[in-house]
Amino acid sequence: MKQLFDDVSFKCSKLVTKNYSTSFSLAVYMLSPIIRDAIYSIYGFVRFADEIVDSFHGFDKKELINDFEKEYYKSYNSGVSLNPILNSFQHTVKKYNITDDLIQSFLKSMKLDLVKSDYNSKAEYDEYIYGSADVVGLMCLKVFVAGKEQKYEQLKDEAMRLGSAFQKVNFLRDLKDDNLVLNRNYFPGVDLNSFDENAKKMIIKEIQEDFNVAYQGILKLPIEAKFGVYTAFVYYKKLLKKLENTPCHEIGNARIRVSNYTKAGLLAQSFVTYKLKLV
Repeated sequence: MKQLFDDVSFKCSKLVTKNYSTSFSLAVYMLSPIIRDAIYSIYGFVRFADEIVDSFHGFDKKELINDFEKEYYKSYNSGVSLNPILNSFQHTVKKYNITDDLIQSFLKSMKLDLVKSDYNSKAEYDEYIYGSADVVGLMCLKVFVAGKEQKYEQLKDEAMRLGSAFQKVNFLRDLKDDNLVLNRNYFPGVDLNSFDENAKKMIIKEIQEDFNVAYQGILKLPIEAKFGVYTAFVYYKKLLKKLENTPCHEIGNARIRVSNYTKAGLLAQSFVTYKLKLV
Protein backbone atom coordinates (compact mmCIF):
# COMPACT_ATOMS: atom_id res chain seq x y z
CA MET A 1 0.00 0.00 0.00
CA LYS A 2 1.21 3.47 -0.86
CA GLN A 3 0.01 4.81 2.50
CA LEU A 4 2.24 2.34 4.31
CA PHE A 5 5.23 3.49 2.27
CA ASP A 6 4.40 7.14 3.05
CA ASP A 7 4.17 6.33 6.76
CA VAL A 8 7.56 4.62 6.62
CA SER A 9 8.98 7.65 4.76
CA PHE A 10 7.93 10.04 7.53
CA LYS A 11 9.36 7.66 10.13
CA CYS A 12 12.67 7.74 8.25
CA SER A 13 12.68 11.54 8.43
CA LYS A 14 12.00 11.31 12.15
CA LEU A 15 14.88 8.84 12.54
CA VAL A 16 17.22 11.21 10.69
CA THR A 17 16.22 14.05 13.02
CA LYS A 18 16.73 11.99 16.17
CA ASN A 19 20.13 10.70 15.08
CA TYR A 20 21.55 13.96 13.77
CA SER A 21 20.20 16.39 16.37
CA THR A 22 18.93 15.36 19.80
CA SER A 23 18.23 19.01 20.64
CA PHE A 24 16.11 19.72 17.58
CA SER A 25 14.39 16.35 17.93
CA LEU A 26 13.42 17.24 21.49
CA ALA A 27 12.02 20.59 20.36
CA VAL A 28 9.99 18.90 17.58
CA TYR A 29 8.57 16.48 20.14
CA MET A 30 7.20 19.50 22.02
CA LEU A 31 5.15 20.47 18.97
CA SER A 32 1.60 19.30 18.49
CA PRO A 33 1.48 15.72 17.10
CA ILE A 34 -0.45 16.99 14.08
CA ILE A 35 2.56 18.93 12.76
CA ARG A 36 5.54 16.90 13.99
CA ASP A 37 5.87 14.68 10.91
CA ALA A 38 5.94 17.70 8.61
CA ILE A 39 8.77 19.32 10.59
CA TYR A 40 10.68 16.03 10.66
CA SER A 41 10.38 15.86 6.87
CA ILE A 42 11.74 19.39 6.45
CA TYR A 43 14.67 18.61 8.75
CA GLY A 44 15.41 15.38 6.88
CA PHE A 45 15.55 17.21 3.55
CA VAL A 46 17.81 20.03 4.71
CA ARG A 47 20.02 17.69 6.75
CA PHE A 48 20.70 15.36 3.83
CA ALA A 49 21.57 18.27 1.56
CA ASP A 50 23.86 19.70 4.23
CA GLU A 51 25.52 16.34 4.79
CA ILE A 52 26.31 16.04 1.09
CA VAL A 53 28.31 19.29 1.05
CA ASP A 54 29.84 18.96 4.52
CA SER A 55 30.55 15.27 5.04
CA PHE A 56 30.72 13.26 1.85
CA HIS A 57 34.44 13.74 1.32
CA GLY A 58 35.94 11.53 -1.37
CA PHE A 59 32.72 11.59 -3.41
CA ASP A 60 31.61 13.90 -6.20
CA LYS A 61 29.62 16.33 -4.04
CA LYS A 62 28.49 18.45 -6.97
CA GLU A 63 27.03 15.44 -8.73
CA LEU A 64 25.39 14.23 -5.52
CA ILE A 65 23.70 17.55 -4.70
CA ASN A 66 22.55 17.94 -8.31
CA ASP A 67 21.13 14.41 -8.28
CA PHE A 68 19.44 15.12 -4.94
CA GLU A 69 17.80 18.22 -6.43
CA LYS A 70 16.70 16.42 -9.59
CA GLU A 71 15.25 13.54 -7.58
CA TYR A 72 13.31 15.98 -5.42
CA TYR A 73 11.66 17.61 -8.43
CA LYS A 74 10.99 14.22 -9.96
CA SER A 75 9.27 13.17 -6.74
CA TYR A 76 7.32 16.43 -6.55
CA ASN A 77 6.02 16.02 -10.10
CA SER A 78 5.24 12.32 -9.84
CA GLY A 79 4.05 12.28 -6.21
CA VAL A 80 6.47 9.59 -5.05
CA SER A 81 10.16 8.83 -4.54
CA LEU A 82 11.90 5.67 -3.46
CA ASN A 83 14.12 7.99 -1.40
CA PRO A 84 11.92 8.15 1.74
CA ILE A 85 13.34 11.51 2.82
CA LEU A 86 12.37 13.13 -0.47
CA ASN A 87 9.06 11.27 -0.52
CA SER A 88 8.01 12.67 2.86
CA PHE A 89 9.30 16.15 2.05
CA GLN A 90 7.38 16.47 -1.23
CA HIS A 91 4.18 15.56 0.65
CA THR A 92 4.84 18.34 3.16
CA VAL A 93 5.67 20.86 0.43
CA LYS A 94 2.33 20.22 -1.25
CA LYS A 95 0.23 20.03 1.90
CA TYR A 96 1.49 23.30 3.36
CA ASN A 97 2.07 25.23 0.13
CA ILE A 98 5.82 25.65 0.62
CA THR A 99 6.86 27.78 -2.33
CA ASP A 100 9.63 26.72 -4.66
CA ASP A 101 11.63 29.93 -4.20
CA LEU A 102 12.37 28.83 -0.61
CA ILE A 103 13.67 25.46 -1.76
CA GLN A 104 15.74 27.00 -4.54
CA SER A 105 17.30 29.54 -2.18
CA PHE A 106 18.22 26.75 0.22
CA LEU A 107 19.82 24.61 -2.48
CA LYS A 108 21.70 27.65 -3.82
CA SER A 109 23.36 28.19 -0.42
CA MET A 110 24.22 24.51 -0.15
CA LYS A 111 25.90 24.61 -3.56
CA LEU A 112 27.85 27.72 -2.52
CA ASP A 113 29.54 25.59 0.14
CA LEU A 114 31.13 23.59 -2.66
CA VAL A 115 32.81 26.56 -4.31
CA LYS A 116 33.03 29.41 -1.79
CA SER A 117 35.22 29.55 1.31
CA ASP A 118 35.04 33.18 2.44
CA TYR A 119 32.21 35.67 2.74
CA ASN A 120 33.86 39.04 2.42
CA SER A 121 30.85 41.34 2.52
CA LYS A 122 27.68 41.62 4.55
CA ALA A 123 25.63 41.20 1.38
CA GLU A 124 27.26 37.82 0.66
CA TYR A 125 26.89 36.79 4.31
CA ASP A 126 23.20 37.79 4.43
CA GLU A 127 22.43 36.01 1.17
CA TYR A 128 24.04 32.80 2.40
CA ILE A 129 22.20 32.91 5.73
CA TYR A 130 18.91 33.64 4.00
CA GLY A 131 19.29 30.51 1.89
CA SER A 132 20.79 28.22 4.51
CA ALA A 133 18.67 29.22 7.51
CA ASP A 134 16.02 31.90 7.01
CA VAL A 135 14.15 29.90 4.38
CA VAL A 136 14.19 26.83 6.63
CA GLY A 137 12.47 28.94 9.26
CA LEU A 138 9.96 30.02 6.62
CA MET A 139 9.31 26.42 5.55
CA CYS A 140 8.59 25.53 9.17
CA LEU A 141 6.40 28.63 9.54
CA LYS A 142 4.29 27.42 6.61
CA VAL A 143 3.59 24.30 8.67
CA PHE A 144 3.01 26.18 11.92
CA VAL A 145 0.33 28.40 10.37
CA ALA A 146 -1.19 25.50 8.38
CA GLY A 147 -0.38 27.23 5.09
CA LYS A 148 -2.50 30.31 5.91
CA GLU A 149 -0.95 33.11 3.91
CA GLN A 150 -2.08 36.08 6.02
CA LYS A 151 -0.68 34.61 9.24
CA TYR A 152 2.49 33.60 7.40
CA GLU A 153 3.07 37.16 6.20
CA GLN A 154 2.51 38.51 9.73
CA LEU A 155 5.21 36.25 11.21
CA LYS A 156 7.58 36.03 8.27
CA ASP A 157 10.20 38.56 9.43
CA GLU A 158 10.41 37.10 12.95
CA ALA A 159 10.73 33.55 11.59
CA MET A 160 13.62 34.64 9.40
CA ARG A 161 15.37 36.32 12.34
CA LEU A 162 15.01 33.14 14.40
CA GLY A 163 16.51 31.10 11.56
CA SER A 164 19.35 33.62 11.32
CA ALA A 165 20.01 33.48 15.05
CA PHE A 166 20.15 29.68 15.09
CA GLN A 167 22.51 29.60 12.11
CA LYS A 168 24.85 32.25 13.52
CA VAL A 169 25.04 30.39 16.84
CA ASN A 170 25.93 27.26 14.87
CA PHE A 171 28.62 29.18 12.98
CA LEU A 172 30.14 30.41 16.23
CA ARG A 173 29.93 27.00 17.89
CA ASP A 174 31.42 25.24 14.84
CA LEU A 175 34.23 27.73 14.35
CA LYS A 176 36.92 25.09 14.72
CA ASP A 177 35.52 22.59 12.19
CA ASP A 178 34.47 25.26 9.69
CA ASN A 179 37.94 26.81 9.78
CA LEU A 180 40.25 23.84 10.11
CA VAL A 181 38.29 21.00 8.48
CA LEU A 182 36.08 22.67 5.86
CA ASN A 183 38.25 25.76 5.31
CA ARG A 184 35.27 28.12 5.53
CA ASN A 185 34.78 31.52 7.12
CA TYR A 186 31.23 32.83 7.07
CA PHE A 187 31.83 35.97 9.15
CA PRO A 188 32.84 38.95 6.96
CA GLY A 189 35.71 41.03 8.29
CA VAL A 190 36.72 38.40 10.86
CA ASP A 191 40.08 36.63 10.64
CA LEU A 192 39.54 33.24 12.24
CA ASN A 193 43.27 32.75 12.65
CA SER A 194 43.36 35.73 14.99
CA PHE A 195 39.84 35.47 16.41
CA ASP A 196 39.59 37.70 19.48
CA GLU A 197 37.11 38.86 22.12
CA ASN A 198 36.12 41.96 20.16
CA ALA A 199 35.15 39.86 17.14
CA LYS A 200 33.25 37.46 19.39
CA LYS A 201 31.36 40.30 21.10
CA MET A 202 30.39 41.80 17.76
CA ILE A 203 28.97 38.49 16.54
CA ILE A 204 27.13 37.82 19.81
CA LYS A 205 25.56 41.29 19.78
CA GLU A 206 24.24 40.63 16.28
CA ILE A 207 22.77 37.28 17.34
CA GLN A 208 21.13 38.77 20.44
CA GLU A 209 19.41 41.36 18.25
CA ASP A 210 18.05 38.56 16.06
CA PHE A 211 16.78 36.71 19.14
CA ASN A 212 15.04 39.82 20.48
CA VAL A 213 13.06 40.24 17.27
CA ALA A 214 12.38 36.50 16.94
CA TYR A 215 10.93 36.28 20.46
CA GLN A 216 8.13 38.66 19.51
CA GLY A 217 7.16 36.24 16.75
CA ILE A 218 7.18 33.25 19.10
CA LEU A 219 4.59 35.01 21.27
CA LYS A 220 2.25 35.14 18.26
CA LEU A 221 2.65 31.54 17.08
CA PRO A 222 -0.34 29.17 17.02
CA ILE A 223 -0.72 26.97 20.09
CA GLU A 224 0.35 23.89 18.10
CA ALA A 225 3.82 25.34 17.55
CA LYS A 226 4.56 27.76 20.36
CA PHE A 227 5.98 25.44 23.04
CA GLY A 228 8.23 23.51 20.65
CA VAL A 229 9.67 26.65 19.07
CA TYR A 230 10.09 28.28 22.49
CA THR A 231 11.98 25.17 23.68
CA ALA A 232 14.43 25.49 20.77
CA PHE A 233 14.72 29.23 21.43
CA VAL A 234 15.63 28.66 25.11
CA TYR A 235 18.20 26.00 24.23
CA TYR A 236 19.96 28.20 21.66
CA LYS A 237 19.91 31.18 24.02
CA LYS A 238 21.66 29.01 26.60
CA LEU A 239 24.22 27.86 24.04
CA LEU A 240 24.87 31.49 23.07
CA LYS A 241 25.36 32.41 26.73
CA LYS A 242 27.85 29.56 27.12
CA LEU A 243 29.72 30.76 24.02
CA GLU A 244 29.74 34.29 25.43
CA ASN A 245 31.34 33.01 28.65
CA THR A 246 33.91 30.86 26.82
CA PRO A 247 37.30 32.45 26.01
CA CYS A 248 37.63 33.06 22.29
CA HIS A 249 40.69 30.80 21.94
CA GLU A 250 38.68 27.87 23.33
CA ILE A 251 35.88 28.43 20.82
CA GLY A 252 38.45 28.19 18.05
CA ASN A 253 39.86 24.94 19.39
CA ALA A 254 36.85 22.96 20.63
CA ARG A 255 33.13 22.52 19.91
CA ILE A 256 31.13 24.05 22.75
CA ARG A 257 28.11 22.04 23.89
CA VAL A 258 25.24 22.19 26.35
CA SER A 259 25.10 19.05 28.50
CA ASN A 260 22.10 16.71 28.43
CA TYR A 261 21.55 17.48 32.12
CA THR A 262 21.33 21.19 31.34
CA LYS A 263 19.01 20.51 28.41
CA ALA A 264 16.65 18.62 30.71
CA GLY A 265 16.63 21.55 33.11
CA LEU A 266 15.93 23.98 30.27
CA LEU A 267 13.03 21.83 29.10
CA ALA A 268 11.51 21.84 32.60
CA GLN A 269 12.00 25.59 32.86
CA SER A 270 10.41 26.13 29.45
CA PHE A 271 7.45 23.96 30.38
CA VAL A 272 6.76 25.94 33.56
CA THR A 273 7.08 29.24 31.70
CA TYR A 274 4.71 28.02 29.01
CA LYS A 275 2.12 26.63 31.46
CA LEU A 276 2.12 29.89 33.40
CA LYS A 277 1.33 31.62 30.10
CA LEU A 278 4.46 33.75 30.35
CA VAL A 279 5.15 33.07 26.71
